[in-house]
Amino acid sequence: MKKLVLSTLSLTLFLAACNGNEEETVNEPADEGVEEGVTEEDGEETAETESRVLTDGLGNDVEIPENPEAIIASYLEDYLLALDVIPAAQWSISDGEGVQFYLQDELSDVPTIPYDLPYEAVMEFEPDFIMIRDQLEQDMVDQYNLIAPTYVLNASPTDWRETMREIGTVLDHEEAAETVIDEYDTRAEETASLVEEQADGESAAAIWMIDTSLFVVHPERSSGAVLYGDAGFEIPSVVDQLSDDADWAAVSLEELAEMEVDHLFLISDDEESSLTEDRLWQNIPAVQNDAVYTFDSQSAWLYYGPIANEQVLGFIEDSIQ
Repeated sequence: MKKLVLSTLSLTLFLAACNGNEEETVNEPADEGVEEGVTEEDGEETAETESRVLTDGLGNDVEIPENPEAIIASYLEDYLLALDVIPAAQWSISDGEGVQFYLQDELSDVPTIPYDLPYEAVMEFEPDFIMIRDQLEQDMVDQYNLIAPTYVLNASPTDWRETMREIGTVLDHEEAAETVIDEYDTRAEETASLVEEQADGESAAAIWMIDTSLFVVHPERSSGAVLYGDAGFEIPSVVDQLSDDADWAAVSLEELAEMEVDHLFLISDDEESSLTEDRLWQNIPAVQNDAVYTFDSQSAWLYYGPIANEQVLGFIEDSIQ
């Protein structure tokens, strides 16, 4: 089966067409009998600050500012919002026309910044901290560091729990990050119970349709991890054979028909695709049993993060009841 790796950049192009070792240092406590914030010699008050230095994904020791107020973390907005942190700018494509629409209830008033973070655009926002999800070249990070401390994540971008924990550590919100994960896992257990009740032993697939091209989600990535790992649907054989380096891999209509999938979650903006009139499409069990559930490409199915994943759980529940 022909494979197509959809990285963050390639995902961006399609949409346009329609993270380590931690070292913590704190000020030494005041000597016994001496008030904190007062010098021993003259009693003058001194400013006390706490500095944390973390090693990022490039091996750089980054001094993390205390309580940063203007954070740029392109394509990590889902995680920030889960921690009740509003970024200074949000990821976008096509001159701000394309954004993460599923987050706009919280981000509608947040200005956009191009997805590739041009130096001049970043500088205009005057951030006090920059967080990067992708492994950039060191010289690019050096440029960002001229604007604000820049931290490149260690966590794999395909592991949202690992990413959530690292961002929680970087922003000194470890407990909040664990709460986000625990609450999600509790919700996922509820969805899995519903799937067991309504569709025990049945298979499912998430298919992204772009014109006449089809892409199927990897079972351990993006919404595939939710569909199979969390909700508990069975994995069709064709999906189980996907390459490890693809979030969404190209699949032919013939291969889709071979899946004999029971539930089909279709991500498409085309309500009248010629593919759905094809005999092979009509022979898919999910189609015959009226178990095709359609969502547009602005929905959370294509993304990573606790908010996206919880929305997908909701989509699953609403679809099978």
